[in-house]
Amino acid sequence: MLSVALGASLALFSSISTADEYRDTLDGKPSAGAMAFDLVIVRPVSLVATVIGTGLFVLSLPLSIIQGERPSAPAQKLVVEPAKFTFDRPLGEME
Repeated sequence: MLSVALGASLALFSSISTADEYRDTLDGKPSAGAMAFDLVIVRPVSLVATVIGTGLFVLSLPLSIIQGERPSAPAQKLVVEPAKFTFDRPLGEME
């Protein structure tokens, strides 16, 4: 019985937080919490991903050249996309 009540309350709280997030984005602007989360957590992590992706691209570049492959596809996925996500999008927008 206790587990059913706990499960119901967790479901209720998760739907309330989802509704609250939806309400904050109705005007098309991210909330202050989303902006702070992006600035403090997401941007540093995506910067690290950009640096690691660049390192992996540099390591794979000689193999790509030897195999005769064009390095543009790995460069796009490992360097360009993480860099755009880190530096080119508005603060608080995760898409």
